[in-house]
Amino acid sequence: MPSQETSAPDPIRVVIAEDHQVIRRAFAATLSLEPDITVVGEAADGVEAIEMVRAWRPDIVLMDLQMPRGGGIAAIRRIVVERPDTQVIVLTTFDTDDLVLEAVAAGAQAYLLKDASEQEILATIRAVKRGESGLSPRVARTVLEGLRNLQPASGKPGDDPPTEPLTAREERILALVAEGLSNRNIAETVFLAEGTVKNYVSRIMEKLNVQSRTELAVKATRRRPRSR
Repeated sequence: MPSQETSAPDPIRVVIAEDHQVIRRAFAATLSLEPDITVVGEAADGVEAIEMVRAWRPDIVLMDLQMPRGGGIAAIRRIVVERPDTQVIVLTTFDTDDLVLEAVAAGAQAYLLKDASEQEILATIRAVKRGESGLSPRVARTVLEGLRNLQPASGKPGDDPPTEPLTAREERILALVAEGLSNRNIAETVFLAEGTVKNYVSRIMEKLNVQSRTELAVKATRRRPRSR
């Protein structure tokens, strides 16, 4: 029988939003060495980042937060609304509670610090492309500490009750998301197909009114004491 050729998957299309030119070019050079990643655009501020997303429709945006003309948080909010298929990875030097929580609430799928290793950045890009999320250990501690300090009446994202109650299966999957498991790992744990788990996660996000898997994990962490 003639052999069937299998085409390689399309490379991950990335836009880098960073106001420091040297850092931006260093990231671009590093990513361009990876055969499965293509840098399609470089932005020096928040407005350019939005324009790049509109023009190139990337899979991933590496987003700094402290930039001129709008800044990273405002750019994330606009990108999430205009281009929900584009996922944002925050890559910044700042890990203060307010910035982390604001970025997650805006729709960032992952949050890394600029001192993250090259391997960690590449792994996060690939994980986010698969529909997963990521927080560096230091940022994860910041998020959890910030959540402990939030009061239910604070008005922070995640306080609203779900539009529909979660089923027992959805609650189980939500708990596994909070533990940081990928869709594949969750599928193996609850004996479902990975695609089915992905559909469950999407439905849970809709019910809980969150914009990203990272925000979903944050909300899941907050729901834990009430689910006992």
